[in-house]
Amino acid sequence: MAPVNVLPDGGAVPTTDPDVVAAGTHPATASAEVDLDAYAANLRVLAAHVAPAALMAVVKADAYGHGLVACARAARAAGVEWLGVATPGEALALRESGDEGRLLCWLYGPDEDLSPLVAADVDVSAASVEQVSDLVGAAATTERVARVHLKIDTGLHRNGSPVEDWPAVVGAAAEGERFGAVEVVGVWSHLATAEDPDHPSVAAQLAAFGDALEVARTEGLDPRTNHLANSAGALLLPAARHQLVRAGIATYGIDPAPGVAASVGVALRPVMTLRAQLVAVKAVAAGEGVSYGHTWIAPADTVVGLVPLGYGDGVPRHASSVAEAWAGGRRVPVRGRVCMDQLLVELGPDAGEQVGEEVVLFGAAPAPTAEDWAEVCGTIGYEIVTRIGPRVPRRHHGGARVDVGAPA
Repeated sequence: MAPVNVLPDGGAVPTTDPDVVAAGTHPATASAEVDLDAYAANLRVLAAHVAPAALMAVVKADAYGHGLVACARAARAAGVEWLGVATPGEALALRESGDEGRLLCWLYGPDEDLSPLVAADVDVSAASVEQVSDLVGAAATTERVARVHLKIDTGLHRNGSPVEDWPAVVGAAAEGERFGAVEVVGVWSHLATAEDPDHPSVAAQLAAFGDALEVARTEGLDPRTNHLANSAGALLLPAARHQLVRAGIATYGIDPAPGVAASVGVALRPVMTLRAQLVAVKAVAAGEGVSYGHTWIAPADTVVGLVPLGYGDGVPRHASSVAEAWAGGRRVPVRGRVCMDQLLVELGPDAGEQVGEEVVLFGAAPAPTAEDWAEVCGTIGYEIVTRIGPRVPRRHHGGARVDVGAPA
């Protein structure tokens, strides 16, 4: 029998790597607690905010570290029609888990066989004549129509067809449609600075996207599920919503940039809580240093607690002596260098905490949040949650059905 993560409601999410399960931390010692009710609530509030556009829940990168299959199932139970992933492996893992809804995959290399995606009824992005041709070939191999989303580079200069190549890409797709090999479901792109609506790139990208749609329609295509907005765009830019928005980080309760969600009256609930037990508590005298390099010296007698999480689990080393955790109903500072498997927090000279008591590194306020950790580590909330590694067990709670609206 394949290893599973057992859910509180008795359900089970199969894992894909038995060795990771065997090598993982005991869930009582440390875990990432994932609140699927909070996830569903975020989906509901975002869906209401962007209506009548449909909502895509982006679950790439193991659902930003929250658990691919569990979050995908929770999103479907919440009524979300579209899921988005980056890689073919992610898309096929969802299909193997039993997912049958609309699913878009957008990042693959030139040597990858796209036939399994087409056979599994996965929508696939294409940004070049060669990629369209590969999908036509995959359609012939599988004897299925390939569902295609054509991607135009409107100014992010990452993936997507350059503007000068766009007519050829559209022409190849239109020819594929005439032969019955592909269906162009939509045109899409990605915003560079959606969190700053006044940035000149926003207006330029909106205009470039409109031009790309006109070229597609001139070639006889009728793309009906077009999408440009990411989380920040979904929150701040009604003109970018079109028929579908791709919400990623916001669905996990993390603001795409400070103050964005609050500025439009959207309340998000953090979905992940990273917690652990104290595995040691000890006194440190004034003048003594802690952890590698003694980069922190105790200015007075105090007590420190050992937390069994480190950069081998995805805790940023940049958190050394700058981040805070939550213990005993108060914030406590990280002291000294974060090590591979452990870190120290200062509990204070009058600390009463004992071995086995809980520490939260980040979660929901008043505990430090992922955004708090991101700020002091010089990064973004996306990275804080996504980098939590497979050695840390995910424990999924809740997941009752929440209706976020009928499919578009």
